[in-house]
Amino acid sequence: MSKIRTLLVGAALAGSLTAGLAAAPAQAATATTAQQAQGFTKHFFGPYYSGFGGGEDFGHRSSFKGYWYNDHGRYWFFGDLTDRDHDREYSYVWFKWHDNSGSHIKFYKTFGGLHFNRYGGFSKGDGFDDFKIRVCEGDSRFDDCGSWGDAF
Repeated sequence: MSKIRTLLVGAALAGSLTAGLAAAPAQAATATTAQQAQGFTKHFFGPYYSGFGGGEDFGHRSSFKGYWYNDHGRYWFFGDLTDRDHDREYSYVWFKWHDNSGSHIKFYKTFGGLHFNRYGGFSKGDGFDDFKIRVCEGDSRFDDCGSWGDAF
């Protein structure tokens, strides 16, 4: 009787594993289909860092990282500016982009952290073809700047 019980338990275990493996690709396909139905795929960039200053090491530099996606022809940017040393100096993030009306630059500053949610809305129809990011840290928005990084 023991051998029959062992065979039945083994068959049940094998059957449940097979069913689980068959369901995993179906769940992955459902998640991909749901994301495609929303019309976007996230494209991650960064992190970008500020320059060195005042004896700071790499772990104390300000940083920015994020992602962008295309939603029905409009490009939206998301990200987080983080001041990693909390030294009471501002952290800055610069956004630079180009479209039919020329080049544009905008910057933001914070003492701690700053989140960007759906920044932009740029369109290829308006000639949008470039988006760059730079991070700085200090009393001035020009202090200890890192290099411009391509986000798009």
